[in-house]
Amino acid sequence: MPDSAPMRRVLYVEDDRINIVLMEEVFRRLPGWSLDCVEDGAQALQALREDKPDLLLIDMNLPDMNGLELLARLRAETPHAHLPCVALSADALPEQIAGALEAGFMAYWLKPIDVLQLAKTLHELGTNGH
Repeated sequence: MPDSAPMRRVLYVEDDRINIVLMEEVFRRLPGWSLDCVEDGAQALQALREDKPDLLLIDMNLPDMNGLELLARLRAETPHAHLPCVALSADALPEQIAGALEAGFMAYWLKPIDVLQLAKTLHELGTNGH
C-alpha cells in the first residue's frame, strides 16, 4: 500500500479483554488497517459521534445493550446510517443469526473469529471504497 494511501479504520465494540487482545494481534498483521476498541455500546455511540470508521465490529452481548440495540441506535443517533456493521457472537442459533441480518448487519461471524474471513471482508471494503 503506498505511503500516501489513508489508513482504513475499524471500530471494535467488545467487552471481553481476551477477544480485544486477539483482534489487536490480527490487525497488527493487516497493512493499511487500524483498530480502535471500545467496551460497550455507549462508548461506541460516543466514538461514532466524533469520527467515522470504515467498518464496525459489534459483539452481540455487551454490558449495557445488545448488538441489535446498538445497531438501531447507531442508525438513529449518528450520521453513519450506512456504515458497514458485522455482528460477532459465540451464539450460533439460526434465528439469532437471521434476526441480526434482517436488522441490517452485513454479516454475522461466529467466535472464535475466522481470520481469513475477516481479511477477505477488509479487502472487499478496501477495494469497494466504503
